Amino acid sequence: MPGKRALVVDDSKSARVVLSRMLEKYGIEVDSADSAESALEYLRDHRPDVIFMDHLMPGMNGLQAVREIKANPGLSAIPVMMYTSQEGELYAGEARASGAVGVLPKSIRPIDVTKALYQLQLLPDRRDDELSTLQPVNGGATPTGEPTSKTQPADPQLRELIEIMLKEQSVELRRFMLASLDSQVHRVVAELRPKEPAEPGGETEPVAELPVTRPWGWILATLSAFVALIVVGVLYWQSQDATDQAQRAFEAVTASNEALTKAIEKWRVVSERPPAADDGGDQRALVLAVPFGEPPLAPARLEALRTLVAQLERAAIGGIVRVETYSGSFCLSGNGEQGYALAAAATAASQCEQMGNPYDDTQGGVARPPIGFANLAATVRRRTNGAIDLELVPGPRDRLSVSYPPIDQATAGQWNAAAQSNNRVEFSVIPR
Repeated sequence: MPGKRALVVDDSKSARVVLSRMLEKYGIEVDSADSAESALEYLRDHRPDVIFMDHLMPGMNGLQAVREIKANPGLSAIPVMMYTSQEGELYAGEARASGAVGVLPKSIRPIDVTKALYQLQLLPDRRDDELSTLQPVNGGATPTGEPTSKTQPADPQLRELIEIMLKEQSVELRRFMLASLDSQVHRVVAELRPKEPAEPGGETEPVAELPVTRPWGWILATLSAFVALIVVGVLYWQSQDATDQAQRAFEAVTASNEALTKAIEKWRVVSERPPAADDGGDQRALVLAVPFGEPPLAPARLEALRTLVAQLERAAIGGIVRVETYSGSFCLSGNGEQGYALAAAATAASQCEQMGNPYDDTQGGVARPPIGFANLAATVRRRTNGAIDLELVPGPRDRLSVSYPPIDQATAGQWNAAAQSNNRVEFSVIPR
């Protein structure tokens, strides 16, 4: 069976060498590139089994390179693992949304590489009875059994990885606790064991009576065991808390991906069927709320748009992605010099000092695109050769999600609740 091949992309030579040596211990052949552009050039003629991608590099960064790879049908099946010092669930979710299968830390240990290889299905599951087709070069017998003919799916199962990590951590905690208690028990038994009496008939020297001492050793041993139990409990609690946070992040990313997948499937069905006379061209499917005080295309919503476009590319759906902004009319207090804020909830809506939205940039009837949106639109247009275009337009002011209550009967809180529902951004796809 031919050996596996990996591509390590990092501008740091030392980082490439460290990871390459660890991978080579499992019989994996390693090629390297010092930039994202060099990696894309390499992928024109080669197809590695896995790519380890750094994030911060001169020129194109790692996430941009991952999106380029996943947008190419001939390369999208290659799993990409981020190899970076970036940490946190937020970055991990952003990496998975871009198409990466996970994040491998720069402060790497051999166990991290082993877990990554299991996640990438380059090593068989440790619970299986099958022999591994990849064994460390420096030790261990070569497998004699035939390699399995089944190929596991390339997509990672985050839940299984978390379970494996928790099992390993539980085993380590159990070993630590048992070793500490065993040591303390041996110490206590040794101190409490009575001395052997002298043989009868033998001459013994007079022994001076020793003063009575308190069993300080036994007390200290008990306290040490108690402290060890407390440390184990704290570590277990921290592991449970980390598990809960990882589970919540996993559920949030899963829900977001499911919503985008359903929207794309709906757009695919609409684009493939003939247009109906009563269809009206209304294909709006994705609505994002905009909190008061934030611009419509803040970084969070701009990242959602970037993720949507990446999924459209992978699904081979072309057209115009229309971004419509809607501004709620809020009941405000303040003035132009000191600024405006939401009026107190109990204030009568008819007594508001200002009605509107000071963050509405479409007063002139034209939505001014922010720099981030303009850069994304240009990148997508160039990358897809015009198959996908982004369009930013102000939504009709008479299209409301929630009707406003009568102003002479409502409080500021009731009015602003309706305004918040109307303050939104809508993404729609118009197939060509």
